[in-house]
Amino acid sequence: MLEVWQERLGTLKTNKLFELFVISIIVLSALLIGVRTYEDNIISVEALAALKILDFAVTLFFLIELLIRFMAEKNKKDFFKSGWNIFDAVIVTVSLIPIDNTEMAVLGRLIRIFRVLRLISVIPELRMLLNSLLKALPQLGYVALLMFIIFYIYAAVGSTLFESINPQLWGNISIAMLTLFRVMTFEDWTDVMYETMEHPDGSPFAWIYYLTFIFFTTFAFLNMVIGIVVNVMEDERKKLYAQEHPDEPEL
Repeated sequence: MLEVWQERLGTLKTNKLFELFVISIIVLSALLIGVRTYEDNIISVEALAALKILDFAVTLFFLIELLIRFMAEKNKKDFFKSGWNIFDAVIVTVSLIPIDNTEMAVLGRLIRIFRVLRLISVIPELRMLLNSLLKALPQLGYVALLMFIIFYIYAAVGSTLFESINPQLWGNISIAMLTLFRVMTFEDWTDVMYETMEHPDGSPFAWIYYLTFIFFTTFAFLNMVIGIVVNVMEDERKKLYAQEHPDEPEL
């Protein structure tokens, strides 16, 4: 009998319509969070009471959905091997605690905000994307280190060459690094460049300094980051395909 119920719950858990319904409830939860931010200004007392009832109903649905996934698992220990299942369980459990009228009300609202992240645990593609980003962090760390070295070298050169032109932008190496970050993000960077080109203490060839810096940081490093993330995502996609199609050969 238990196995029959587990099979039925497992079928329900993997049903596409059920997954879409869960996603719609998560989106509704996100909308409720957004609406609650207006409560002190435009929402009436009756509407606020209705929002609280809806919020409780959403939390209750999340609890039922979590129990369905737990009961559908043949080996209950496997359920807690997934970090996303633990995350869902913590969010749902804390959301059930009635702390709206206590000093912990702010914490309760913050916890409810994190329910939006359940979209990641429900949608495999989003989960794959986040896992890819996390697994790419070690390689991205080396890219960040190399970028810091480039920043440091260019900041030292810029502080040496342009300090007399504008101490507010090039007064020391830390300020120069902030200025270079402005240049890298294209925030009025031409104003900075033309100032060093047209100033009597500057040089008409100062553009070489800026263009080479932009090439190394904005274009070269951006492509490196994209390449690393895409490679890791491709590996994650193959793993996800292998899990969903265990009897088929890998792509």
